[in-house]
Parts: sequence; structure tokens; C-alpha cells
Amino acid sequence: MAFMGRTDLACEALSLQELEKVREHGIVAESSFIHGLELFSVEVISSEGAALLGKPIGKYYTLSLGSHFPLSSESLTSSANAISQLIGKCAPYLNSDSTVLIAALGNPDITPDAIGPLTAANVLVTAHLKKRGIEGFENFSSTVLCRTGVLGTTGVESAAQIRSLCAAIKPQLVIAVDALAGTEVSRLCRSVQICDSGISPGSGVGNDREELSRDSLGVPVIALGVPTVIDASALSEQKGIEHMFVTPRDIDSLVRSAGRILGYGINMALHPGLSIEDMEMLVG
Repeated sequence: MAFMGRTDLACEALSLQELEKVREHGIVAESSFIHGLELFSVEVISSEGAALLGKPIGKYYTLSLGSHFPLSSESLTSSANAISQLIGKCAPYLNSDSTVLIAALGNPDITPDAIGPLTAANVLVTAHLKKRGIEGFENFSSTVLCRTGVLGTTGVESAAQIRSLCAAIKPQLVIAVDALAGTEVSRLCRSVQICDSGISPGSGVGNDREELSRDSLGVPVIALGVPTVIDASALSEQKGIEHMFVTPRDIDSLVRSAGRILGYGINMALHPGLSIEDMEMLVG
């Protein structure tokens, strides 16, 4: 199986031409649509498939938005609803009694790595409201938010911070949000990956940190990510670019839009009945 550069996306590690081959080795993939958006699903069901794809056993959903992150009301609603439904597929056990820890990974001072912090700004935190019995939040999940920063600025691994919080609040689920690396220009800032196998922060740019997974944290982990950079070696064979990454010229506006869409999708999944208008009033 040929890989062109680094990628965090399961759909890029697997081509449609190889589906018959990989199905024999414990990988199932299919294309479909959700809320009018193209969806590519990959499920790794065996250790052999995990080794072949280079991804842990689990479900991987890649939602294609068709264009750079939309801002119109209609496209925002369909994108957020699709993300919400896919989170539900990864965690069908969630209900209003669930406690969920949302971990915003990344560096807010480096624009392509700011997906997590920008998503955090659009997430509705309810744990304190549920604890106080505030009216109107009865059907919402109890949500806690952690902005982990990065090892270079905090001196503490993100996994260590999140593990400590898990021990304290005992969530039923961790949702980790981070920027990803890809290899296909058509997916850059135009797609969202949602998976139930966790994440290794920084792996796409060769800066591996301790993984966030059920094995490391003791609770299920859903990872949401957006490809914001491409390994330059996937675009050119010039010498000296093997450690360089490319990002869109308008990345600042794109990551802000991505953070809004991801945040709203998380809110819809964890707090049933919320509308876009509700979220704009509560977190806008």
C-alpha cells in the first residue's frame, strides 16, 4: 500500500481501488451521504487490518464539505447536524446523565494548529449548571472543557492533564479535538474526520505525543480533526522539503470557521434540541 507523505486521515490511507484487497484483511469501507454531504466510512475490525492501514481498530468517518468551511446558515446547519450524528454513531450510549470531557488540543498561537482552541470557544460547558440544578438544562449532558495547550508551552503532556481530569470527574467519554495533517489538496480545510479510536497528538507532523485512547485514559475517546496542513513531499519531489508543510493562504479564517462548525456539532450531539440560533446566543 503506497503512502504519499504523512496523513492522519484513514480515508487517505485507503483508496477505493484497494477495497476488495483490504476487505480480506479486516478493513471495511463505503461511501454514502449524510445531510446532503459526502461521507466516507472506514472500519478497521482486526489487528491485521490495523497493521495494514496504520490505524488502530475502530470506526473512522470522513465528512466532505465540498468547499472550504461554509459560513451560510443552511450549510452550517447541515454540517453541524452531520457531525452531531456521527458523534452519536461513535457513542450511542450517551444520555442526559452522561459526563463528557472535551479536550481542546493544539497551540492557539500557531494558526494551523488552533483548531482545538477555536472549537473550545464554541463549546457549551454545562457541568456547573447541571450540578446547581439550573432550570432548562435537565436534558443536557454534563460537559467539562479542558484547553490542554502544548508540551512546549505547558511542560506537561496533554495526556497527563486529561488523565488527571478523568480521575477527578470520571467522565463516560472524552472528545478530543485537534488539527490533522493530510496529503490530498481536495480535503485540506474541507473535511472533518471523526473516529472512536482516539488520537496521538502531533503524529501527522512527526511530533508524536502520548496517545489519547481508552487504553491510556480508561474511558472511550472520540477524536474530531480537520486537516489544515499537507506534507510538502506529497506535492513535490524537490530536495529539502521533506520536513516542510503547506497550509492555505487564508488559513486564519478557515480555522475560525472550522472551530465554529466542530463546536456546534459537539453541542448538538451532547445537548439534544439545541438549534444554531440557541448556540449563537449561548456561546456567541
